[in-house]
Amino acid sequence: MKKTLKALATTAFLITAGTGATLAADAYDFDASHSQIIFSYNHLGFSTTYGMFSGFDGQAMLDMDDLSKSSVSLEINVGDLLITGWEGRDGHFKSADFFNVENFPIATFTSTSVEPTGDKTAKITGDLTILDQTKSITLDAKLNQVGKHPQSQKDWAGFDASATLLRSDFNLGKFAPFVSDEVDIKISIEMGKAE
Repeated sequence: MKKTLKALATTAFLITAGTGATLAADAYDFDASHSQIIFSYNHLGFSTTYGMFSGFDGQAMLDMDDLSKSSVSLEINVGDLLITGWEGRDGHFKSADFFNVENFPIATFTSTSVEPTGDKTAKITGDLTILDQTKSITLDAKLNQVGKHPQSQKDWAGFDASATLLRSDFNLGKFAPFVSDEVDIKISIEMGKAE
Protein backbone atom coordinates (compact mmCIF):
# COMPACT_ATOMS: atom_id res chain seq x y z
CA MET A 1 0.00 0.00 0.00
CA LYS A 2 2.84 2.39 0.69
CA LYS A 3 3.89 1.98 -2.94
CA THR A 4 1.16 4.23 -4.32
CA LEU A 5 0.67 6.85 -1.66
CA LYS A 6 -1.02 9.42 -3.75
CA ALA A 7 -3.92 11.18 -2.41
CA LEU A 8 -6.59 11.71 0.31
CA ALA A 9 -7.63 14.47 2.46
CA THR A 10 -9.42 12.68 5.29
CA THR A 11 -7.46 14.93 7.39
CA ALA A 12 -7.32 18.25 9.09
CA PHE A 13 -6.95 21.77 7.93
CA LEU A 14 -3.24 21.11 8.21
CA ILE A 15 -3.49 19.82 4.66
CA THR A 16 -4.66 21.35 1.47
CA ALA A 17 -4.17 22.31 -2.14
CA GLY A 18 -2.28 19.65 -4.02
CA THR A 19 -0.23 21.91 -6.26
CA GLY A 20 0.20 24.68 -3.71
CA ALA A 21 2.89 23.05 -1.59
CA THR A 22 6.14 24.99 -1.28
CA LEU A 23 9.59 24.34 0.15
CA ALA A 24 8.30 25.66 3.49
CA ALA A 25 6.05 22.63 3.84
CA ASP A 26 7.15 19.59 5.87
CA ALA A 27 6.30 16.01 4.92
CA TYR A 28 4.24 14.00 7.44
CA ASP A 29 3.45 10.29 7.26
CA PHE A 30 0.20 8.92 8.70
CA ASP A 31 0.47 6.73 11.78
CA ALA A 32 -1.54 3.79 10.44
CA SER A 33 -2.11 2.43 13.94
CA HIS A 34 -3.93 5.62 14.99
CA SER A 35 -5.77 6.66 11.81
CA GLN A 36 -9.35 5.58 11.17
CA ILE A 37 -12.35 6.43 9.02
CA ILE A 38 -15.65 5.46 10.65
CA PHE A 39 -18.84 5.42 8.60
CA SER A 40 -22.47 5.05 9.65
CA TYR A 41 -25.83 4.74 7.91
CA ASN A 42 -29.48 4.13 8.70
CA HIS A 43 -30.59 0.52 8.25
CA LEU A 44 -34.28 0.20 7.36
CA GLY A 45 -35.18 2.85 9.95
CA PHE A 46 -34.46 0.40 12.75
CA SER A 47 -30.80 1.03 13.56
CA THR A 48 -27.65 2.96 12.83
CA THR A 49 -25.00 0.60 11.49
CA TYR A 50 -21.25 1.33 11.70
CA GLY A 51 -18.11 0.28 9.89
CA MET A 52 -14.49 1.35 9.72
CA PHE A 53 -11.42 1.59 7.54
CA SER A 54 -8.30 1.30 9.67
CA GLY A 55 -4.60 0.74 9.05
CA PHE A 56 -4.24 2.78 5.86
CA ASP A 57 -1.24 4.87 4.85
CA GLY A 58 -1.21 8.50 3.83
CA GLN A 59 1.03 11.49 3.55
CA ALA A 60 0.68 15.23 3.97
CA MET A 61 2.80 18.25 3.14
CA LEU A 62 2.12 20.60 6.04
CA ASP A 63 2.85 24.34 5.91
CA MET A 64 1.93 25.76 9.32
CA ASP A 65 2.74 29.31 8.14
CA ASP A 66 0.26 29.12 5.27
CA LEU A 67 -2.06 26.14 5.46
CA SER A 68 -3.41 26.88 2.00
CA LYS A 69 -0.04 25.67 0.66
CA SER A 70 -0.37 22.27 2.31
CA SER A 71 -1.49 19.02 0.68
CA VAL A 72 -2.61 15.53 1.66
CA SER A 73 -3.08 12.18 -0.02
CA LEU A 74 -4.13 8.71 1.01
CA GLU A 75 -5.18 5.41 -0.41
CA ILE A 76 -7.16 2.57 1.11
CA ASN A 77 -7.05 -1.06 0.08
CA VAL A 78 -10.76 -1.62 0.68
CA GLY A 79 -10.61 -5.41 0.62
CA ASP A 80 -7.93 -5.57 3.29
CA LEU A 81 -8.95 -2.70 5.58
CA LEU A 82 -12.76 -2.74 5.73
CA ILE A 83 -14.08 -3.73 9.18
CA THR A 84 -17.78 -3.90 10.09
CA GLY A 85 -17.65 -6.21 13.10
CA TRP A 86 -19.60 -8.96 11.35
CA GLU A 87 -17.95 -11.31 8.87
CA GLY A 88 -21.05 -11.72 6.70
CA ARG A 89 -21.43 -7.96 6.29
CA ASP A 90 -17.72 -7.58 5.51
CA GLY A 91 -18.10 -10.08 2.68
CA HIS A 92 -21.26 -8.44 1.34
CA PHE A 93 -19.67 -4.97 1.33
CA LYS A 94 -16.68 -6.34 -0.58
CA SER A 95 -18.94 -8.00 -3.18
CA ALA A 96 -20.16 -6.59 -6.52
CA ASP A 97 -23.25 -5.23 -4.68
CA PHE A 98 -21.08 -2.58 -3.07
CA PHE A 99 -17.30 -2.01 -3.21
CA ASN A 100 -16.60 -4.73 -5.80
CA VAL A 101 -13.08 -5.12 -4.47
CA GLU A 102 -12.14 -7.75 -7.02
CA ASN A 103 -12.31 -5.13 -9.78
CA PHE A 104 -11.82 -1.91 -7.79
CA PRO A 105 -9.64 -2.70 -4.77
CA ILE A 106 -8.35 0.83 -4.07
CA ALA A 107 -10.12 4.00 -2.90
CA THR A 108 -8.24 7.32 -2.83
CA PHE A 109 -8.63 10.86 -1.65
CA THR A 110 -6.52 13.82 -2.80
CA SER A 111 -6.89 17.31 -1.44
CA THR A 112 -7.48 20.21 -3.82
CA SER A 113 -7.95 23.12 -1.39
CA VAL A 114 -8.08 24.03 2.29
CA GLU A 115 -10.05 26.97 3.59
CA PRO A 116 -9.35 27.89 7.23
CA THR A 117 -12.56 28.78 9.09
CA GLY A 118 -11.04 29.47 12.51
CA ASP A 119 -7.89 29.10 14.60
CA LYS A 120 -8.22 25.30 14.63
CA THR A 121 -10.88 24.57 12.01
CA ALA A 122 -11.04 24.43 8.23
CA LYS A 123 -12.89 23.07 5.24
CA ILE A 124 -10.78 20.61 3.24
CA THR A 125 -11.97 19.92 -0.29
CA GLY A 126 -10.62 17.08 -2.36
CA ASP A 127 -11.29 14.34 -4.91
CA LEU A 128 -12.59 11.05 -3.55
CA THR A 129 -12.40 8.07 -5.92
CA ILE A 130 -14.36 4.88 -5.24
CA LEU A 131 -15.31 2.27 -7.87
CA ASP A 132 -13.56 4.44 -10.48
CA GLN A 133 -16.01 7.27 -9.72
CA THR A 134 -14.38 10.56 -8.68
CA LYS A 135 -16.38 13.24 -6.85
CA SER A 136 -15.34 16.38 -5.02
CA ILE A 137 -16.17 16.29 -1.31
CA THR A 138 -15.62 18.77 1.51
CA LEU A 139 -14.54 17.78 5.02
CA ASP A 140 -15.14 19.86 8.13
CA ALA A 141 -11.83 19.54 9.95
CA LYS A 142 -10.46 20.41 13.37
CA LEU A 143 -6.80 20.47 14.33
CA ASN A 144 -6.38 18.62 17.61
CA GLN A 145 -2.71 19.18 18.37
CA VAL A 146 0.73 19.81 16.87
CA GLY A 147 3.82 19.10 18.97
CA LYS A 148 6.35 16.52 20.07
CA HIS A 149 5.22 12.93 20.45
CA PRO A 150 5.89 12.09 24.13
CA GLN A 151 7.50 8.73 23.35
CA SER A 152 9.29 9.14 20.02
CA GLN A 153 10.02 12.86 20.48
CA LYS A 154 9.24 13.30 16.78
CA ASP A 155 7.20 16.22 15.47
CA TRP A 156 3.60 15.00 15.49
CA ALA A 157 0.17 16.28 14.48
CA GLY A 158 -3.42 15.09 14.75
CA PHE A 159 -6.84 16.15 13.48
CA ASP A 160 -10.45 15.06 13.19
CA ALA A 161 -12.74 15.60 10.20
CA SER A 162 -16.29 14.75 9.15
CA ALA A 163 -18.59 14.81 6.13
CA THR A 164 -21.81 13.33 4.78
CA LEU A 165 -21.65 11.47 1.45
CA LEU A 166 -24.21 9.95 -0.89
CA ARG A 167 -23.53 6.30 -1.70
CA SER A 168 -25.22 6.69 -5.06
CA ASP A 169 -22.58 9.23 -6.16
CA PHE A 170 -20.09 6.34 -6.22
CA ASN A 171 -22.29 3.54 -7.62
CA LEU A 172 -22.75 2.21 -4.08
CA GLY A 173 -26.47 2.92 -3.81
CA LYS A 174 -27.80 -0.64 -3.56
CA PHE A 175 -31.02 -0.93 -1.49
CA ALA A 176 -31.50 2.86 -1.18
CA PRO A 177 -33.65 4.45 0.12
CA PHE A 178 -34.46 1.58 2.52
CA VAL A 179 -30.81 1.56 3.52
CA SER A 180 -29.96 5.26 3.63
CA ASP A 181 -28.18 6.78 0.67
CA GLU A 182 -26.55 9.24 3.08
CA VAL A 183 -23.48 7.99 4.91
CA ASP A 184 -21.85 9.97 7.72
CA ILE A 185 -18.07 9.69 7.94
CA LYS A 186 -15.80 10.63 10.81
CA ILE A 187 -12.04 10.70 10.35
CA SER A 188 -9.28 10.81 12.95
CA ILE A 189 -5.64 10.98 11.88
CA GLU A 190 -2.26 11.03 13.60
CA MET A 191 0.85 11.78 11.59
CA GLY A 192 4.55 12.05 12.27
CA LYS A 193 7.13 14.18 10.50
CA ALA A 194 8.86 12.11 7.83
CA GLU A 195 12.49 11.13 8.40
